[in-house]
Amino acid sequence: MDQPATSELQAGLDELRSSPADNGTLELIVRRPDVDEREVLEVGELSVEEGLIGDNWVKKPCNRTDDGGPHPGMQLTIISSRLLALVCPDPDRWALAGDQLVVDMDLTDANLPAWTRLAIGSTVIEVTDQPHTGCRKFSQRFGGAALHFVNSEVGGELNLRGINARVVQPGTITTGDTVLKL
Repeated sequence: MDQPATSELQAGLDELRSSPADNGTLELIVRRPDVDEREVLEVGELSVEEGLIGDNWVKKPCNRTDDGGPHPGMQLTIISSRLLALVCPDPDRWALAGDQLVVDMDLTDANLPAWTRLAIGSTVIEVTDQPHTGCRKFSQRFGGAALHFVNSEVGGELNLRGINARVVQPGTITTGDTVLKL
């Protein structure tokens, strides 16, 4: 498995910055039934209570909540398909990132500040203020250079590791759906 060098990642910044600000596309839906398990879905159901139905978010402990239960502001994680294409040219491995939604859209705070609502399929989700950063697993799967890149100053400015969101209107999402800012 070839992992991109820092210079290759830096060379991809213009492509990352050219992501659509609106009318993005849902490229991939990934359910995580258990730790390190992935199911790529063509169609997913989103619930206000459970997030992506069948995903393990509802069972995940979180040190950011008073009771240690799942964090409501971290129900869904969203990552850029352009970033994944840069760090991992094999789309069959994109699900390993651990994000439930892979989109072609500008995920910067300037474009999608916290509390921005997005319509996808028959659902509405809301970007939250919870940070999403790269971790050891991201490094293991995509390389140390990729982890350093997403956690760098420019990576933080562009939210290259992605953003967190929560479901505000339940419904169905389908790969290929438009992601529309409301």
